Order: sequence, then C-alpha cells, then structure tokens
Amino acid sequence: MLDGYGAVLALRAAGTSLVIDTAGRMPRVLHWGADLGPVDETTLEALRDSGDPAVLNNSPDIPRSFSLWPSEFEGWAGTPAQEGHAAGSATTPRPHTVAVRYETDGRDGGLGGRIEFDLVDEITALRSTMAIALDRFGVLAVDVTVTRDAALSGGAAVSGDAALSGSAAEPYTLDALRVLMPVPERATDILDFTGKWCRERAPQRGPLFFGSHVRRARRGKPGHDAPFLVVAGTEDLGFRRGEAWAAHLAWSGDAEYVVERLTEGAGPFSSVLGVGEGLRPGEIALADGDRYVAPTALFLWSADGLDGLADRLHRRLRARPSHPAKPRPLTLNSWEAVYFDHDLQRLTALVERAARVGVERVVLDDGWFHGRRDANAGLGDWIVDRSVWPDGLGPLVDIVRAHGMEFGLWFEPEMINLDSDLARAHPDWVLGPRQALGATARDQYVLDLTRPDAYAYVLERISAIVDEYRVDYIKWDHNRDLSEAVSGYAGVDRPAVHEQTLALYRMLDTLRARHPGLEIETCSGGGGRVDLGILDRTDRVWASDCNDPVERLQIERWTRMLIPPELIGSHLGAARSHTTSRTTDLAFRLIVALTAHAGIEWDLQEADEDQLERIARWGAAYRELRGLIHSGRVVNADLADDTTLLSGIVSVDGDRAIYTWARLATSAPGQSGRVRFPGLDPDARYRVRIRDDFGPASRHQSADPSWIAAAATADGVVLPGAVLAVAGTPLPTLNPQQAMLFDLVRVP
Repeated sequence: MLDGYGAVLALRAAGTSLVIDTAGRMPRVLHWGADLGPVDETTLEALRDSGDPAVLNNSPDIPRSFSLWPSEFEGWAGTPAQEGHAAGSATTPRPHTVAVRYETDGRDGGLGGRIEFDLVDEITALRSTMAIALDRFGVLAVDVTVTRDAALSGGAAVSGDAALSGSAAEPYTLDALRVLMPVPERATDILDFTGKWCRERAPQRGPLFFGSHVRRARRGKPGHDAPFLVVAGTEDLGFRRGEAWAAHLAWSGDAEYVVERLTEGAGPFSSVLGVGEGLRPGEIALADGDRYVAPTALFLWSADGLDGLADRLHRRLRARPSHPAKPRPLTLNSWEAVYFDHDLQRLTALVERAARVGVERVVLDDGWFHGRRDANAGLGDWIVDRSVWPDGLGPLVDIVRAHGMEFGLWFEPEMINLDSDLARAHPDWVLGPRQALGATARDQYVLDLTRPDAYAYVLERISAIVDEYRVDYIKWDHNRDLSEAVSGYAGVDRPAVHEQTLALYRMLDTLRARHPGLEIETCSGGGGRVDLGILDRTDRVWASDCNDPVERLQIERWTRMLIPPELIGSHLGAARSHTTSRTTDLAFRLIVALTAHAGIEWDLQEADEDQLERIARWGAAYRELRGLIHSGRVVNADLADDTTLLSGIVSVDGDRAIYTWARLATSAPGQSGRVRFPGLDPDARYRVRIRDDFGPASRHQSADPSWIAAAATADGVVLPGAVLAVAGTPLPTLNPQQAMLFDLVRVP
C-alpha cells in the first residue's frame, strides 16, 4: 500500500465515489455519492478548499469540521464516534492521525480500493485503526480496531498532567464506538424497518427532522423489529427513483443505528448516518494491551432508488467465495406437517410424496432429540430420543437418501430448557444473573456459550450427530431474546452479548471447517436474526415463521433489500395458514413461494391428486427458473395503489425475466393503468407468456386487457421493450389474494 498521509484520496467504483481529506488532525469525508470520474489533483484540491462551512454566530471560532471520528474537540455536538472512560476519567477523546495507507483497484482506480488510518489518542491511551474498503460494487465496508496502550499517556504525565497518567493505569470502559458518515441536505427522508414475530421487516418512513433518530437493538440479536437497513433518501425516493444513502451493521448481537441532523450541520454536510455495536455497561473494559474489534459497518449510495441499493448488496454477496455455488435444492421442512408428532411411518409417507413432487432435500425439524415431546423440555440434550426413534434416525435418513434427496436436521444450540438432563447437570451453564434467573421465553433460557465447557459440549454433540447421520444441512434456530445477558463464569456477573455472539460465530465456523459441504440455515423464531454477520457463516435465512403468502409477499419484498432471493427460504404452506388462519388458493401460494429458495412446509398427505400434480409442475418450474431467480437482478415497480405489487427478477444480460403481479386487497381504482415492467431493455423486444402451470388467478373483472389474452396462449405475445418498460401496459384487475406470473424472453 502507498503512503497517503496529508493527501486527498479518492476511491471510486460502480458509479460511486468517496473522497477523503487526510490532512489535519483527523481525516474527513469531502464527498460520498455520485461518481466524480477519474479526478485529477486540481479537482481533489478544489474539493478540499471548498470543504469548510461558514463560521456561525454563537459558535466555535473556527469552521466546524466533521471527521471520520467526530468528537466534541472538533466542535461536534451530535452523537460522537466514541464514548467511554477510565474510572470516570479520560472522557474527552482526541485521536489524531499518525499514518495513512491506500491502494486502488482497476484501471484509473475504477474498481474501488482501500484506505487505512492509524490513530493514537494520548488522553484515552488508545491506538486505533480504521480501514475503509470500497468494493467493485460500490459498497463501503468500514472496520475499526481499538487497542489499549497505557504508554501513550506517558508524555502527558511528563508535562505535568498526573491525573491523565493515572487514568491509563485503569481499564478503559468503551461505552460506544460508532462509524458515522455525512449525508447532504437533499436527504430529507428516513426509511428503516420494524416488525414482530410473523411480520418482520415492516417498513416505516418519515421526515429527517432536526434531532436524533436512534434505533437500538437490545435483544442480543437484531430482533424481529430490527432496523435492518437504515436509509436516508431524497423526497422522491422509491424503488426505481431517488437518491439513497444507507447503512447496515454486519453483526448478530446488539446494535445501534443513528440518523441525526443538527442546525449547524455536519461540516459542509447536513446530516449524519451511523451504526455501531450496542455495548452494555461495562461490557468492553480494555486493560493495557487489550483489543476491541468492532463489527463491520456497511455503507452504500444509490442514484437508482431502493432497487439500486439492493442490487449493490446482492452483487457483493454473490461474489463471496462462501456463497452457495450449487443449485438451491427444493426443500421440504417437517415442522408444519407434523410438529412434534414424530413417527417413522408418517414421515415415510411424507417423504414419498415429497419425492413425487420433486423435493430434493428433507429437513426434520424440532422434536427428534431426548425428551422433546413439546416445547417445554429437552433443549440441550442433543441425542436422539430412543423412545420415539428406537433405531435412531438411520431408517428415516436411509429412506430420504433412497429417493435421492439430502437430509437436514433442526438444532437450537444456543438454548436450554430447565427440564433437560443438561440443565440438571449444569445449572450454572444458563446465561443470566447468579442471584436468580428471570422469566422464561418459549419455556427456555439461553445457554452460556462464553463458557468453554458449555461451548465444547454443544459443539461436540452437534458434530457427532452430523457425522453419524451424514447430515447435509442444519436449520439453526434461536427462539428467544437474550434478557439479562450476563455470565457468571469469571466469578462475577459480566455482560456477555458481545462474547456470546463471537462464540456463535466461532462455532459456526468450526462446524463448517469440520464438515465440508455442510450447509446451515439461520432461523430465529423466523426472521429475528437476519444480518450480514450471520450470513458470512450460513447459507440461507428463514425470513419468517409465517407462510401466509399475503404476509410473505411483503416480508420477502423488503428482506430482498439486503438479501438476494437464493438466500431466502420461502415455503408452500397449508391452505389455512397456521400463523394467521387466513385461507388462500394453492396457485397463489405456489407463485409466492417460487421466487426465492423454494420449499414446502405442509403435510402433503392432505393434498389430493390434482394438487399434487400442480405442486409437481411448480417444482419443475422452480428447477427450470432457479438459475434466473438466483442470479438475476431484483426489480420492483413503483405503484400508486399499495394493494398491488409488481416485482421481478431480470437476468444480468437482460435476456430473460419473470414478474409477479399480485393483489393483496381490494382498492378504489378499477383499473391498474399502464404499469411499467422495470429493468427491461427499452430497445429490445420480448416474448411475454403468462405461466399458469399452477392454476389461473381469479379476476375482479369481466375480461382481460386484449394483450393479456394473447400472452396466455402457448406462443405468448411479442412486445417492444419500450412499451413494457417505458410506456407500460394495463394489467388484469385481480381479486384479493391472487397473483400472476409473467415469463419474458428477449427475441431477435
């Protein structure tokens, strides 16, 4: 890497640029947004020279700066990058730069690059490294490491500050460490997410007012109400329009997201967007030589609306060496089919029907291990329950493999029931205050994986089961929050969310290293732990415990803001949803479950012959289309009627696309108007066919638009891309809870 100290450095890739001024005490962002092109030194100096704001009345007597480590020292009165103390002292951090290194990738630096800053702070006696990497997809990854170095305060003591010297002898308690990026005044709106069990990732949007918009996750995991992805956008922000600046913390523990606007601005910018780990009181106490590694903070910008953000993230994930390479198998999960009623004969019949409709992987869910006849007992006892499985799981595994399918198994390794042999033998392994445990959730507690003995026990039990039954796939569940998450392992109750999260990561990494080819799905009461930290170690997220297609359409649409379809499990459930009691048509359920990593979670013994044939056709369509679904670009139409949606997946070369046109409820408009199919080439021509392999959608009309009738024929209809993508076409007025699937192929 090259020495960049004192220079103005630029990184650019995929239509975005980041420019940082490294002169002065701390580096500061001069530009983050649209690509400035291969800028010369004159342009960079002009950015620096124009980067100081006005000096306001009743303000510091120098222009307020907003650095990459904002603090009160530079006049910043908003949320700081760092908070902490050493026994009540060393509360005013003043880091400064001592070294800068940089490198760029690609010709003219157009494929991104990396800038690293070394910082020291004599007041807090901390050495820090901040690394900012821009990948070729335009996503910024910021990694920060902080190390306690008591020797740094020596110079201050020589100058007469004995109190400062004394504070270096005390551990430094790090209360917060955030990465904060500036955004311009045209970012007027905030979009983030909330939710609950079976209604994850519900969007919420409002104005970016003066003050602080702070979202904290204090559940020991992101939670069903996780902020997920926090976006500052322009007023016109939609799926296909507007500018957006976004942040995500790649971390599976506590988190904090901040969007903030002060009247004095943030240097020459208007507002601030930031993320950091949520640290509990006293959780990170750094003695001399101790180090804290912050979770990776991701930032990205788009000029193409929310779809532009999603596209950057999807391309980043798909480029990972660990990204699943083989086709995503059609999966059957036993949960809503049998629940705890494990019976070899019943499950054999289910497997045989699954094979008939084209299932490629069978996952045996909760209920197979010792004492697990309901949700009140057994967690922690990871041995096969011989009262239910007298010959072990081998007979079922053999049947699954005889049909050419993979075998998967459910675990909840981070949890424990008090009614278990493990809890009776090791009551001190339960995470929580030693004085007394708090309330159960789902009749369970959390297992303290920060204890080496508890960690080793769980790891070896899972590994033994995987070896014995040649398990191909683990569904890894996590069904409660971490409340009062303290560990007494060291003889005193210490906050443990950070270390518990790292223990989880180590266990996942170790299992994958021990068992090459093992795939893991992350589940947390459904979609309570969906983040890019867990996805570095897993192959699929279970987006929600809700299989109701009406809810799933919205849950998956917004989950795809971060996660590409091939990593999102989506299952065909029963006609009457087990979580909402809503009843929906089979065709609707099949279409909704198709455009992700498809599966089945329904007792197929309930299906009649016609339904089985339709499910088999759906399975064949999934195998036909998954190459497109799992590699294409996700697109969404901006529609005025929010009871309808048009979402699609377009191949990278633009030669093929599929779109789902769906109606959730009735609405006042009788006509759709001209709806545009996003993502198509306006200069191309496309053959459009309606896929009704799974059954037709019912209409709230007497006749379709004429072009729809032509598209419903075997040959379909050929239309110009300009008509489909620019002018738009009228679409059928469907009844509520109905969907249609359009299949488009470019023609010469």
